[in-house]
Amino acid sequence: MATVSLSIGGRRYDVNCRDGEEEHLHHLGRVIDGKIDHARQSSAGINEVRQLLFASILLADELGETNNKLQRAQERLADTATPPAADAETMTARLKALTSRIENIAQKLAEAGASS
Repeated sequence: MATVSLSIGGRRYDVNCRDGEEEHLHHLGRVIDGKIDHARQSSAGINEVRQLLFASILLADELGETNNKLQRAQERLADTATPPAADAETMTARLKALTSRIENIAQKLAEAGASS
């Protein structure tokens, strides 16, 4: 297990993580620190706890927006992957017409073969 030292909001925090995840944890720390800077600039004079609260709210808001975008993209993908019911009905009718034509041709070929 590794220990990573993060600088968030001007303070250092030692955090344990699995081996190999150190750089990812450093990245997350930088993201949180950036949100705290944003919160500090937006509301001057707020204490550390409020800075962390606002940073958490900003991150939760971004996560919510990202999840909404993902949901809309998945819905659009599902819409393109599944034909509307009217298209399915049209395709069914075409397949039935083709089946009928094939059966007619097969019957004519069978009749022609029987008469020769």
